[in-house]
Amino acid sequence: MKPRHDLESSEIHQEPRPGSTFRTVTLPFIIFTAIWGSTWIVIRGQLGTVPPQWSVTYRFAIAAVAMAGIARWRHESLRLGTSALLPAAFLGFMQFCVNFNAVYLAERHITSGVVATVFALLLIPASLMGWALLGHRPTQRFFWSSLVAVSGIALLFVHEMREHPANGWQIVVGIGLTLVGMLGAAIANVVQARPEIRRFPLFALLAWSMAAGALIDGLIALLMTGPPVFDPRPSYWVGVLYLSLVASVLTFSLYYPVIRRIGPGKTAYSSVIVPIIAMGFSTGLEHYRWTGLAIVGALLALGGMAAALRRDRSPVPAPDAA
Repeated sequence: MKPRHDLESSEIHQEPRPGSTFRTVTLPFIIFTAIWGSTWIVIRGQLGTVPPQWSVTYRFAIAAVAMAGIARWRHESLRLGTSALLPAAFLGFMQFCVNFNAVYLAERHITSGVVATVFALLLIPASLMGWALLGHRPTQRFFWSSLVAVSGIALLFVHEMREHPANGWQIVVGIGLTLVGMLGAAIANVVQARPEIRRFPLFALLAWSMAAGALIDGLIALLMTGPPVFDPRPSYWVGVLYLSLVASVLTFSLYYPVIRRIGPGKTAYSSVIVPIIAMGFSTGLEHYRWTGLAIVGALLALGGMAAALRRDRSPVPAPDAA
């Protein structure tokens, strides 16, 4: 009997059945966006006793083991061959090392809401790189929708700056780190969607990428901060498990297949909604104060996202390994 991922490969080019778009794109998009909207608050709770570099290492060491389990459950072989070593290491470095280390470190300098807001600009490099490397040429609708969404994010950013003043150096460092993390994520999103990467079974590749990322994270943590540090608080480890299993294994299991179906540019619009959700959590947990500027910004961001996610007449074909 054919392995499950081979069956999927042979059937993936068939015409989509009614309702399949909701199951394979819309519902996963809603789930991973809602979860990632909550992670900014959880990451804030990880800062303290344990250096951020070690927290990222623990997160992806656990996530790699769990993702390997999912790959085996889906009958995907973890023996990908030597040709997968470089792609796995590259994705691990860009997505699970550069991206997350930068984000964790950024939250030491600026508020989580500001980090989430700046990170929403992911849609711009993701779209441009997708055009350059994948041939996913943005439409005029995509351009104007992006402009509207980014304008809304800019208003939310201005609001955050007014509500949470900080010295100029802290802002520069925090925003700079966030931009580095954003670029790491954009590069990983586009590279994994290339045909030579899509031929590998997705979940097995993710498991090895997370393992490679955790190894690199650990080496960086050792060099920058010294031996491993452990926080005895149960709340810290609950946060690590949530970020590992829910915000990493579950979300990336949903996120990458959506990237491979609709392209990295449109999938990046999740990062436009994430700061809105993050601010919703902040309203209840950190007493975030909504002003007219923040409300207008939120409406513009959501409106731009809605326009960009209108169904395209020429959808991106589903990949062989999804």
